[in-house]
Amino acid sequence: MSDTKKTEKIVGVKGMNDILPADAPLWELFENTVHTVLKSYGFQQIRTPIVEPTALFARGLGEVTDIVEKEMYSFTDSMNGDQLTLRPECTAGVVRAALEHNLTYDGPKRLWYAGPMFRHERPQRGRYRQFHQIGAEAIGFAGPDIDAELIMMCQRLWDDLGLQDVRLELNSIGNAEERNKHRADLIAYFEKNEALLDAEAKKRLHSNPLRILDTKNPTMQDMVNAAPKLLDYLGEESRAHFEGVQKILRHNAVPFTINPRLVRGMDYYNRTVFEWVTDQLGSQGTVCGGGRYDPLVEMFGGKPTPACGFAMGVERLLELMKASGEQFAPNQCDVYIVHQGEEAQLQASVVAERLRDAGLDVVLHCAAATGIGSFKSQMKRADGSGAAYAVIIGEDEIAQGTAVVKEMRNAEAAGNQASVPFEGIADYLVDQIVGAHDHAHDEHVHYHH
Repeated sequence: MSDTKKTEKIVGVKGMNDILPADAPLWELFENTVHTVLKSYGFQQIRTPIVEPTALFARGLGEVTDIVEKEMYSFTDSMNGDQLTLRPECTAGVVRAALEHNLTYDGPKRLWYAGPMFRHERPQRGRYRQFHQIGAEAIGFAGPDIDAELIMMCQRLWDDLGLQDVRLELNSIGNAEERNKHRADLIAYFEKNEALLDAEAKKRLHSNPLRILDTKNPTMQDMVNAAPKLLDYLGEESRAHFEGVQKILRHNAVPFTINPRLVRGMDYYNRTVFEWVTDQLGSQGTVCGGGRYDPLVEMFGGKPTPACGFAMGVERLLELMKASGEQFAPNQCDVYIVHQGEEAQLQASVVAERLRDAGLDVVLHCAAATGIGSFKSQMKRADGSGAAYAVIIGEDEIAQGTAVVKEMRNAEAAGNQASVPFEGIADYLVDQIVGAHDHAHDEHVHYHH
C-alpha cells in the first residue's frame, strides 16, 4: 500500500479571477470596440507599471480616502526597503509618467490606458480585488469642450456595444475655494443633524464630508437631500464652464441628468464630474466615472496643467453586455482541418500553413492522449471550435489531390461541401469567408445620432 500523500491543489486568490477561454470572445469584442472608438478621437495608448511608489497614491488620492486607508495592497520591497503599492487606479500613474517623460512639453495630450487594478474590497458582483479598467486622460486642455468630448466618446462606445440601459449623471464641484466654503457650511449642517448620522458618516464628518452626500443609507436620505448644494456655491468661472459642457452635450443630443449630490472619491477632482450608471447591476450601478482634475499635475510637482478623464469598469460593462441577451460564442478559428492517415496528416499540415499565409485562422486537429480520433470525433471538435468551414483530408482525398471543404455555420448552406484541389483551397476559402464577412458588415451598418 502506497503511503504517498495526495498533492494538495492550489487555488487562486479570492477576488482575483481567471478569465477563461469561453469568456475571451466577449473580452476581445469589448476591447477591440473600445480601441477603435478611442483611436477615432485621436487618443494614444500609454502603459504604466502595475507597481508604483505608495507616496504617489497617498498624495494624489488623499490620505483620508477609503482607498488609501483601507483598500490598497501596499508592501515594503524586501530588496531595498522602498514602499510600493499595486495600483488601485491609473490616473495618478499616467500623470506621473507624463511629467517624468515630459509628454506635454509640445502641447496637450490625449492618452488612454487599459489593465488590471487592485483594491482589497469584499468581492461582490462586478467588484473584485483584481479588476480591469479602461480609461482616458486628456492632459493640457482647459475648456469645457474636452469634458464634453470625453462624455460623447463614452456615449459612442455604449452605442457601438449595443448597451441601452446606461444613463449620464452630471455635476460640477467647482474649485477649491468654492468647495471650502461649501464644506464649512456642510460640516455645520451635519453637526446640527449629528443624531441622524450613521457611524461611517460620523467618521467622515470632518475628514471628508462630501462623501456623506453619496451615502446609500435610507434613513439619512431626507436629511442629506436638504443639505447645502455645492452648485449654489459656484463662482462665475465655474458656472460658465459647467454651462459650456451642458451646451455641447445638448447640441449633440446626449441626454443627461444633473445630480447635485454627485461627487468623486479622490481629492484631485474639480469642476466637471460625471458618472454613467445603470439599474441592471444592483448596488454596483456605476460603470464609468470621471471628471476634471486640474490640481493633480501641480500636486505631483509639475507646472499648473488642466486635465480631464474617466475610467470604466470592464467587468461591470461585460455584465451589462451579457444581460443584453446577445450570444458571444467562442470562435477559435475560421477553418478546422480534420484528417486520417499518415499521408493525410502531412498534407493537412501543408494546407494549414497555406491557409494561415492567406490570413485565415486555422486549427489543425492534433492527437490527444487517446490518439488522433475518428473522423466523427474530429468533426465534433470542428463543430465545437466555431469554425465556418471544415477541411477534410483522408486516403481518398490524397489519391485524388483534393480536399473536401464543408460549410459548418451558414444555416442555409450548412452541410454543403465541395471538392477543391489542394493548391486552390486558400483562394477558395478566402473568397468564401471574406465574402461572408462583407455581407455581414453590410447587414449591420448603423449610424450614430
